[in-house]
This record gives sequence, structure tokens and C-alpha cells, in this order.
Amino acid sequence: MDFIRRALLSMKAKKGRTLLLSAVFSAILIFVLAGLTIRSAALTATENAKKSVGATVTLTTNRENGMKRSETEEGEEKPDPGSFSVTPVNLEDAEKITALDNVKTYSFISSSSAGAGDGITPISTEDETEETDTASSSSSDTAQAGMMGGGPGGAGMMGGGENGGAQMMQSDFQVTGVKDLSMYSSFSEGSAVIVDGQAVTSEDEGTNNVVIEQTLADANELSVGDTFTITSPEDEETTYEVTVKGIYETTESSSSMGMMFNFLNPANTIYGSYTFANALKGDDSEGTIDSAVYTLTDPEKMDQFVEASEALIDTDTFSIQTNDLMYQQMLQPLNNVASFAKNIVILVAVAGVIILTLIVMMTIRERRYEIGVLLSMGEARVKVILQFFSEIIVCMLVALAIASFSGNVVGNVVGEQLIQQQTESSQTTANNGMTEGGSGGQQGNRGRGPGNFASMGASSQEAAAEIENMDIKVTADQIAMLAGLGILISFGSILLSSIGIIRLQPRKILTT
Repeated sequence: MDFIRRALLSMKAKKGRTLLLSAVFSAILIFVLAGLTIRSAALTATENAKKSVGATVTLTTNRENGMKRSETEEGEEKPDPGSFSVTPVNLEDAEKITALDNVKTYSFISSSSAGAGDGITPISTEDETEETDTASSSSSDTAQAGMMGGGPGGAGMMGGGENGGAQMMQSDFQVTGVKDLSMYSSFSEGSAVIVDGQAVTSEDEGTNNVVIEQTLADANELSVGDTFTITSPEDEETTYEVTVKGIYETTESSSSMGMMFNFLNPANTIYGSYTFANALKGDDSEGTIDSAVYTLTDPEKMDQFVEASEALIDTDTFSIQTNDLMYQQMLQPLNNVASFAKNIVILVAVAGVIILTLIVMMTIRERRYEIGVLLSMGEARVKVILQFFSEIIVCMLVALAIASFSGNVVGNVVGEQLIQQQTESSQTTANNGMTEGGSGGQQGNRGRGPGNFASMGASSQEAAAEIENMDIKVTADQIAMLAGLGILISFGSILLSSIGIIRLQPRKILTT
């Protein structure tokens, strides 16, 4: 082991060279460790994303099979435009699916409409009010201007009953019934927030508690705890007294259609329990819902969940729609960060081998006489190489200690820059997806649910928050991995530099 003693004596005699090698090795290991910590944090965040965001699966009516088909003269089938029917989802079937594994949360949705009763006046335009007054003076005009069919997800003028074919007059309010309002897309995405009182939850089932919009509340001088009445969409004589449980504020703007029809104005949207929406639609809707939305614990097991769900329902009448958009949006930036960190490790490791090889080769040229003397004294070439390797290893150990204390700082600085960039990219992608895909935000999904229903669940803000919460810190496993990489880098640089040593002849070295 005499080569180790010679290595230590040589390092002591050449302090400048030792400091140079230690500094270069420290820089290499610091950036390698930064890459390792960032990659580890990204992989951990990806696992956490599965638990926090999940994906959504929607049980709803099979619209493709909701229309009869007839043959054309050419013998081809075409949909019969007057045969569309909608079968409400049986509540018992929806509850069976909630018992399956991988269900994190779930919500039921049922939509209806209502007219204004005592203590409430809908938000409308002057022209619309005049048209409504004129229409009410003529039943025939009303029938022509305010009647149309609809189905689940519609409101105001939608049809009731199993076939959705009943016609009714234009209503003043859109009533959206839910099991948990916090899961509804408008509230989970942040376009609507509760500003006073509380949101509708499962505790409100069987009650007439509702949440109304701020503008509607202010215009009618209503506050939390107040009551007013609304009328049935099928019979104006049937009224329901409701209690204001909460008031929400929305950033959604009214469209041109909202100027023409009261129920399409965002301010006239009332949220209540799905049981209350069913009550408005009549006795035939009892025990049914328009759709059910399930948030999954593990998005990777979505296909298995869909298969198990379809075994519990009539797939000819109902369909399962999937939506893992938010999971994919979160996964992409996290994978980008992990991939970038992996590239940092590879590039810095390769660069480290090259840089150290050049430095060691330069020192070997300066130590040709020392090498010649050792070889002429009978020292084996392997031991000469091991001496240089020992010198590099000592420098590596010093660099490892420095990297262990400073690598966490560098990792956080580099990681925060990557995270900020990827968070902005994630939010931009999510916003573009919402714009291109409509209010449901479902473009690119494997299925489309009715309206906003399939977009319930995690929001783009959640995705961005999960990326920002990446925990970048140095662990013992990463230090051990760094030490292993340091040894490989040392071995690689010495191996490349030793090619010249093996070819050297003692006599030639000492005579030149």
C-alpha cells in the first residue's frame, strides 16, 4: 500500500494542484447532486399527484343510443331527428359504483328549472321583461316563444319525464342540483366562490336549501337565512319555499342568449341539492340523477375502474366517460422537470470525466520524470495508476463533503426556476384547454361528459400547487448515489489518462 503514502505526500507537496482538483470535483458533484435531488423530488411529486388530483369518471346517459335510426333509400342508417330520448341515471346504480375500489370522492348532479315566485325577481334586461309581459298576455305567443325540449344538463326550457319530451314555458332560473358543490367545475376551477354562508353538501339532501348569486341576492335584498319561493317548471301553481344557505360570486359573463332568456343569465343560476332538483322535475324523477361523477384515487387504474363500473350498469342505456386531463396536465410538467434533472446528471457527469481527464493528463505530463523513476525502480504500472487514482479519490471525498452541504442550496435555486417555468406552462396549458374545450374543459379526453359534469374534480390551480410543493432536499440515499457516481467519474478519468502511462518506457522517459 506504499502507493497511498506516496499519493498523500504528493498531494501535500503540490497543494495548488490538490485545491484545483478539489474545486473542480466539487463543482461537478454539486450540480450532479442538484440534478439527483430535483429528479427525486419530481418523482415523489408525481406519486403525490396520483393521490391528490386523481381523475374523474362520469356516469351518464348514452347519447349515441338515445335516438332511433331509420334506413335511407340507399339502405344506410341515419338518426331519426324526432326520436331522441333521455333515460335518467338510476340512483341505485350510481351508488353501487361508489362502493368500488379507487373511488376517492363522488358527486351526483341533477338539473332543472324554476320560475320566480314571491320574494324573488330574476336578473333580466328591459327588452326581455317587456317581451315576457307581452308573451304572458297571449298563451299562443307564449307557447311559440317559450317552449322547447331538453335533457340532462339543460335548464329553463328543458323537458321533463323519462323521455325529456315534455314542453314548458321559459323559466326564470336554472337550478343545478349537486351532492357537493365544492366539486362542481365552476367552484373547483375558481370561477365561482362562496362569499357568504356555506356551500351545498350531502347534508342538504332532502332540504330546500340553496346557494344564489351575489347580484341576484343584492337585487332582491336577500341574505343568508332568508327565504323566497320559486315555481315548478311544469306548473306555476306549484311553489317551493327555499332557504338561502349561501351566496356565491361568479366571474362568468353572460352571453347574447343570456340577454334573451333569463335562465341563461349566470346570475340566475341557483344551486341546491340534487334531491331538490328532482323534486322540481316531478315525481317521475325521484330516485334518479342526470349524471354521477367519481374522482379516482389512482388515475393509472382508470381503465380497470371503468371495466368494473360497466359491469354494474346497462351500457346500452348509459355510458362511462373518462377525464384525466388535470392528471395529465400535472404529470407533463413534473415529467419535464424530472427529465431535465436526469439530463443534468448525465451531462455534468460526462463533462466531469472530460474535464478531470484533461487535468490529470496535464499533471501526468508534468510528472513524467517521477513516473520514469518509479518504473525504473521496478514499481508496477498498476500501482502508479493506483497512486493517481488515490489522489483523485481523496479530492473526491473533499468535494463530496462540500457538495453535501451546498448541493441542497443549488438544487433549490435551480429547482425553483424549473418549477416556476413549468407551473406557468401548466397553468397556460390548462387555461387554453378550458378555452378550446368549452366550459367542460374536456378537449383531448377519452370521453365527453354532459356539459360541466365531466370536468368536476381537480382544478388547474391544484395542478400548479402540486408542482410548486415539490420538496427538494438532500437525502442519505442521494449522497450514497453521488459517492458512487464520484467514484465512477474518478475511475473513468484515470482510466483514460492512464493510456499514456502504460505506453511509457522508463529509459525513454529518463533520457528525454
